[in-house]
Order: sequence, then structure tokens, then C-alpha cells
Amino acid sequence: MTLNDIPLFAMLKGKMAYVSQRQTVIAQNVANADTPGYAPRDMKAFTFDQAMKGVQSVAASNVSLTNAGHIASSSATGGGWGDQASLDSEVRLDGNHVVLEDQMMKMSQAKMDYDAAVGFYQQSLQLLKTAMKKPGS
Repeated sequence: MTLNDIPLFAMLKGKMAYVSQRQTVIAQNVANADTPGYAPRDMKAFTFDQAMKGVQSVAASNVSLTNAGHIASSSATGGGWGDQASLDSEVRLDGNHVVLEDQMMKMSQAKMDYDAAVGFYQQSLQLLKTAMKKPGS
């Protein structure tokens, strides 16, 4: 059994992958801030429901339960987001839609989301380590 077999860890790993991919898309927007006619892109929102569907579908296809009380495992990361056009509030004369201030705000939010997911991941690991200790040690 690996950490990816635990749905919470699989979802947190999926969230970190999503945010990493979103940071890449935002960085591309910033890199094209002076490209005439460029329209910025952004990721579809990461949702709990979408992540759970990914976890459950992999669990259903990979695991055969020996007892109805067992918990199904999975190795899904909740992917399938994809990027989409996301026009900012202004358009320059050359047709470029990138507003650097908006992109920096999105990047800051992505960093906070990533840091939160890493924090939850670390706290969950610590909880597992505590649970595995011998009583009284």
C-alpha cells in the first residue's frame, strides 16, 4: 500500500498537480504580455467533486474488495482540468488582453493554494506517523 492508495493523499497530490499546471499557464500569460493579439488563459477551477470522481473511478477499476467493510483504494490525481481562455479586464491597442496586475494576483493565489495543499499533506503524514507508533513510545 502506498500513500497514493489513500484517497486524501491522492486528492492532495491532484491539487498540487493542478496548481503547478495553473502556475505554468499564468507564467505563459506573463511571458506573452507584449505579444500583439494574445489572449490570456487560465485553468478550469479545481473542484472537490471532480477530484472525488477521479479517485472513485480509479478505485473501482483497480481494486477488488474482499469484504464489504473494506475501504477502496485509488491512485488518481483528479486530473482533467485543461486551460481555457480567460480575458482580463483591459485590452490594449495592439489587441493584447494580458493585465500584469491580474496575472500577479492569480499567481499569488496559486502559490497560497499550493502552500495550503503542501501543509495539509505534511500534517496528514505526521498524523499517520503518530498512528503507527507503539503505544507508550
